[in-house]
Amino acid sequence: MTETALYDVAIIGGGLAGLCLSIQVAEAGFKVILFEKEHYPFHKVCGEYISLESWDFLIQRGVPLQKFDLPVMTKFQTSDVTGRLYNFKLPQGGFGISRYKLDHSLYNIAVEKGVEVMADTKIMATRQNKNQFILEGVSNTYNAKVVAGSFGKRSNLDIKWARPFTVKNSSLSNYLGVKYHIRFPHPHDTIALHNFKNGYCGISKIEEDISCLCYLTTAANLKNNGNSILQMEEEVLHKNPILKKIFTTATFLYHKPLTISQVSFAPKNQVENHVLMLGDAAGMITPLCGNGMSMAMHGSKLAFLSIQKYLNNQLTREEMEQEYILAWQNQFEKRLKIGRMVQSLFGGNLTTSLFFKTMEKVPMLAKAVIRSTHGKPF
Repeated sequence: MTETALYDVAIIGGGLAGLCLSIQVAEAGFKVILFEKEHYPFHKVCGEYISLESWDFLIQRGVPLQKFDLPVMTKFQTSDVTGRLYNFKLPQGGFGISRYKLDHSLYNIAVEKGVEVMADTKIMATRQNKNQFILEGVSNTYNAKVVAGSFGKRSNLDIKWARPFTVKNSSLSNYLGVKYHIRFPHPHDTIALHNFKNGYCGISKIEEDISCLCYLTTAANLKNNGNSILQMEEEVLHKNPILKKIFTTATFLYHKPLTISQVSFAPKNQVENHVLMLGDAAGMITPLCGNGMSMAMHGSKLAFLSIQKYLNNQLTREEMEQEYILAWQNQFEKRLKIGRMVQSLFGGNLTTSLFFKTMEKVPMLAKAVIRSTHGKPF
């Protein structure tokens, strides 16, 4: 097994948080390596709506958002399981872009900035040796002063470390995510969430007049339908007439859906074994709030600020970890709690309808709930 030179920062996982952190670290003049088990570009299960709080941050990183001609959404539409529609304004708004396009753009910027990107590379284990880390790949080992984990919703390292959400079963665990790209005449300025029994389905425009169709449901829903996604869609999602129209009239652009299982919204630690967690690895907001991507990018900035101080000998490792944990929790903990609370009101019959009717009759409440799941520009 070959051993490499010492890096200032090693990042496990090349999604939004990992790529954004790598770019910031490289811009500050530090030596950084990033590991991604897939090969760029690739699709990911994701709602592909980003609140506008992230726009300036992406521009600063070098992503030419203005040139992409992206749809901007200022309206929120939802339906209960019977298909009754409710309409609200989005105070801040958001924009649509595929992960395929955004991640690939960030990957190219990272390479240009001098990040050593190791695609098709899986890290099997990490261990600390004095004040450094050793990362074990399949055929090589790597050394770094700081390690950040941006490996998504559930990884081999999560299981190896026996993180609580991987060993404890709760009502916040074991969800299934399914995503398609479709051609469908959905309004460019509207993000919609349509409920069905034990789940909800989002639809919004991305680039090139494509719509992202992505839904979340319980693993039990799939099991109760013979573990067939098609059967579940026909027997459960189609009970909402709006979803039935989408699924039966849209042009589907994938040969088969992208899926992810064992999704957990349970609270997570932001530091594990002295590895700083980023993005979904640090904590997941429910998809109906549409801000997981913004949180991932904002979290990368918080991590970078603490890592930079540590590498410049302004903080000890313990101080760096504690500063990051506190900054992350101050910024996101309330949003996560509200997201979990709101999710508990979705996917039902009476509770969902009552919630929407109350929001419709009390606009100030609707505005407050929507604002509470969005952050400020960073």
